[in-house]
Amino acid sequence: EHARLLGTWLETETEIGETPLPVRFAEQAAATPDAVALVAGDTSLTYAELDRRANRLAHLLLRRGAGPDRVVAVALPRSAELVVALLAVLKSGAAYLPLDPDHPAGRLTHVLGDARPALLLTTLSTDSRTPSGDSAERLVLDSPDVQALLAACPDTDPVEDGHAAPPAPEAAAYVIYTSGSTGRPKGVVVPHAPLLNFLEAMRRKVPLRTGERLLAVTTVAFDIAALELYHPLLSGATVVLAPKEAVPQPSAVLDLIARHGVTVVQGTPSLWQLLVAHEPEALRGLRILVGGEALPTPLAESMRTLTDDLTNLYGPTETTIWSTAADLAGGAGAPPIGRPIANTRTYVLGPGLELVAPGVVGELYIAGSGVARGYLHKPGLTAERFVADPYAPEPGARMYRTGDLVRWNPDGELEFVGRVDHQIKIRGFRIELGEIEEVLTDHTDIAQAAVVVREDQPGDTRLVAYVVADTSARDTGGAVEQDQLSEWQSLYDAVYDAAEQTAFGENFASWNSSYDGEPIPLPEMREWRDTTVDRIRALRPRRVLEIGVGTGLLLARLAPECEEYWGTDFSGTVIDELRRHVDADPVLAARVHLRTRPAHDFGDLPQGHFDTIVINSVAQYFPNAGYLEQVVHHALRALTPGGALFLGDLRNPRLLRTFASG
Repeated sequence: EHARLLGTWLETETEIGETPLPVRFAEQAAATPDAVALVAGDTSLTYAELDRRANRLAHLLLRRGAGPDRVVAVALPRSAELVVALLAVLKSGAAYLPLDPDHPAGRLTHVLGDARPALLLTTLSTDSRTPSGDSAERLVLDSPDVQALLAACPDTDPVEDGHAAPPAPEAAAYVIYTSGSTGRPKGVVVPHAPLLNFLEAMRRKVPLRTGERLLAVTTVAFDIAALELYHPLLSGATVVLAPKEAVPQPSAVLDLIARHGVTVVQGTPSLWQLLVAHEPEALRGLRILVGGEALPTPLAESMRTLTDDLTNLYGPTETTIWSTAADLAGGAGAPPIGRPIANTRTYVLGPGLELVAPGVVGELYIAGSGVARGYLHKPGLTAERFVADPYAPEPGARMYRTGDLVRWNPDGELEFVGRVDHQIKIRGFRIELGEIEEVLTDHTDIAQAAVVVREDQPGDTRLVAYVVADTSARDTGGAVEQDQLSEWQSLYDAVYDAAEQTAFGENFASWNSSYDGEPIPLPEMREWRDTTVDRIRALRPRRVLEIGVGTGLLLARLAPECEEYWGTDFSGTVIDELRRHVDADPVLAARVHLRTRPAHDFGDLPQGHFDTIVINSVAQYFPNAGYLEQVVHHALRALTPGGALFLGDLRNPRLLRTFASG
């Protein structure tokens, strides 16, 4: 059985040729000069017009240092100029780095800093949205100066007129930044040979006829966009470039399909779910390509009723866009991801890189002509993911470890099962859940985080994060703790300043109910105080430290019976008032010691001295559980051997729901 499967891998071998993409496009433009190549908004360009505009920009790029294996970043709006620029970079022999100007500034900054492009192409509208910290020379294409330079450039093909050599098969065509297990975006370098192999495979698998129109909906920052742009342009067909604001709106997408006579659409399952739910009849008869994430069976069944030309595609960026394809029309049940495309080998392997039997789940490895060069400036990561291919017919070949779990079905097609890591795809975005969890746990109040994918409504896939509060001890000198302590201190100073004068040990100011905000009745407060005093007396205290002594509710009754009574509080106002009462009583003045300080500050307090330490009805105001742990740690060091630590009025969070429902 393994030998039979190996035979199917080798059957995908196809003669491709070495004519690179920009030369093939020039040949197509010469063959169909008057055919419409591109429709973008109100702009329509024929093949000849698109070729000439790309030639002019290519000459300008060459004059600015573009060339083989140099990177040119492209940060342009979804317009005709975007397609012109991509073709121009390829014609110059350089590799393009596509950027979406609407992506977060932090991502753009990282990508530009990591890729270190020689040039950055922008427009007046996108230049301000592109980070300015990069060192690349900027060309603002619609500025008067650059427009004047372009007008002076020849519109002849730079390869034909000898200003540039045809790109070598191993030369980089583009660099696409994708997410992954490293925790940061990384650039995948795709040479011309893998790109050409992919386009030839698509020409055979999904041939486009002259006059057909393909709607391009994918952001150029994703490699999937390459199929939408180059597959039609090498076939004499037309690219209809959807504006960015139309893609999230099903009605706008369907309007573009109808208005421009679109015959082919590639999209993610998330997009197709929106379109099918909105107006399925508007899709009837379309040639449909779907990929970028797992295709749900119910959606596949719905799409099968709308077309007899339905192709499910699969592939990571590292093996050049798509690596397998499955014809779903006329089928039923769970959709497979199919068989390898031209010159591609797919292996389902076990932990020891052994071939597993059909029907057995293993990890998918991809080899052959589509394998990319690796990750830009990351040889270690490249070696980790692009490993030696032990089953290759030629020595030195590599295969890419996808991290996807698959199995061969009885029809000899691959079925997607899941991931071996924490990575998923949603709406075509390749997302590492661990990255999101890492960002969440960077927050000082979050100890643990788990991010999962949920689909509470069919077709509505969302990320949901579950977090656990951080209860670990943190530096009490930190800004958060200091802010909270300062807020409580200011509050209590104000409360005690405004409190009415009462007998010593009878000041219950600020003892309000958490339920209705009203003062707790005095009989209840006195019962609480007397009960607490009785519990502490039962410990037979002689040398006492009370943290959070307050107005002396406990001190007034316990201190006369003790040898020493130390009290601390962070409110200077309350300590001053308490000291006034103590100094007026000679018995208390001789044995009571008062300090103004926060609970965690034991400063000059004697160590190993106290037989009883009281932390009563104050812990609920500490900044966090870690702060309480630190106070308890210091208190235990201040206790004499055999001493007692009295913790009173600790709240039980399990009662919060009951409390709130009353």
